[in-house]
Parts: sequence; structure tokens; C-alpha cells
Amino acid sequence: MSQQQRTKLMNRQTRAFTEGTVENINQQWIFFDDETDEACSIEDYVDSIIEVYRGGRWQQGVVEEEGKILLHREITFLRENEPIRIRKKLLYSFERLLEELNDDSFFQFVTTLNSLDFSIYDCIYSYNQLTFLRAVPNQSGVNFFTFDNESQICLVQHHFSYGKKDHDRFEFTLNTGKRIVIEKVNSQYG
Repeated sequence: MSQQQRTKLMNRQTRAFTEGTVENINQQWIFFDDETDEACSIEDYVDSIIEVYRGGRWQQGVVEEEGKILLHREITFLRENEPIRIRKKLLYSFERLLEELNDDSFFQFVTTLNSLDFSIYDCIYSYNQLTFLRAVPNQSGVNFFTFDNESQICLVQHHFSYGKKDHDRFEFTLNTGKRIVIEKVNSQYG
């Protein structure tokens, strides 16, 4: 699996965006979240990925300062009451884990999570023990993650052991009692 394939899988995740509209109030661009009706300054999202609905389709860009967006390599301005979506950010420790997993473990973890109707963007709690073991040659421990898709909760324990063989075991437990366990062992030496 290449980095491009990882990116493609991550881009296909549900609930990856916060959707809403923007209004210019007192010369400040305000984002109104459709789901929560909360309002905040668009400045809070500078350098974030944004999609604007223009020309009958979603167009991707990056939020700049003062209501500007970089869209198709050109700076343009937001428009009053324009529908937009802002890509959610992953929890830092969870994002680090996704980056550090080998390709097979990454693919198995994400596709299993998706098969349970959860997205990586549903992660509301993350504890990544690996961040504390970077300098240790043989690493082992457990990471904990909680996902909420607004209709169910999923707890994931990631048991890992990295040394001569890399061993990943993911235990998914839903609030319904359903459980799935997947394991992946990779040899590091021939």
C-alpha cells in the first residue's frame, strides 16, 4: 500500500467534514455549523482544508486569512451564505498512530472500523502508548481509542509488540456487545 492509497482511504471516510455556511458580520467572517448551530470565526480554521459549493459541485481549497481561500491555485474570497465544509482534524495521538502503523495493519484497522459504520474522524478519545516508547528498541503495550458515530460507541484496544516481529492486535467492542478481533504479524527479518 502506497502513501497515495492510504490518503485515498482516508479521504473516503464518512463524517470527515464539518458542514455549514459563512456570513460576514461586522467585517468578520463567521462560520455557522449546520449540525450544532455554533458560530465561530473562520480565522480559527486558517490553513485548514475547505470545500466550497460553487458551480454545482464541491471545490477543495485552503482557508487563508480575512475570508480568503486558496482555490485552484488562486486566491478568492468566501461568499455570503455560501455552503462550505471544513475537514475535521484528527486527534494528534491518533493521527500519529495511523502514520506509524505498517500498511497491512493500517488497512485492516481502518477497513474494519469502517465495516462497523465508524470513521477515523469519529475518534473522540485517544491514548497512544507508542509515543512514549520511540527510543525503546523492543516496544510493547496497549493503545486505547473511543469512537462515537452518534448512534453507537466503539472502544478499540490496540495491543502491540514491535521487535524482531511486529504484532498488532485490534479489539473492537461496540456498546451493543458486538466484538471483533483482528491480528497482524509481520516479520522484520528474513
